[in-house]
Amino acid sequence: MAITDTIADMLTRIRNANRARHKDVEIPASNFKLEIAKILKEEGYIKEYELIKNNKQGVIKVQLKYEPSKKGIVSTIKRVSKPGLRIYVKKDKIAKVLNGLGISILSTSKGILTDKKAREMGVGGELICTVY
Repeated sequence: MAITDTIADMLTRIRNANRARHKDVEIPASNFKLEIAKILKEEGYIKEYELIKNNKQGVIKVQLKYEPSKKGIVSTIKRVSKPGLRIYVKKDKIAKVLNGLGISILSTSKGILTDKKAREMGVGGELICTVY
């Protein structure tokens, strides 16, 4: 069966691996998913990610990050805009997640950005997901 929402699949794989306390998780690769993984690394939600090339589309191997008490750093990762219902936000309507403790990831005309960078650059776009 084909997956219709590959971004939701990526977020679900990370969420499930985090709850099962896996060291890493493998996700089918795409440029969009690589950008999301890059943002998650920059913001400190994952340890590392790498693109493993194969004869098909490749695989992104994401190393998850945990607190010393073995609790996952990512407590919630939620898809907001879905293929059936796209959610767009204007530059002055980008809300903070948990008063700045979490992040939103947006797809903008300037690329894939966090809510903070989108506010700084003065661009709105499609609200992909929230992480905290």
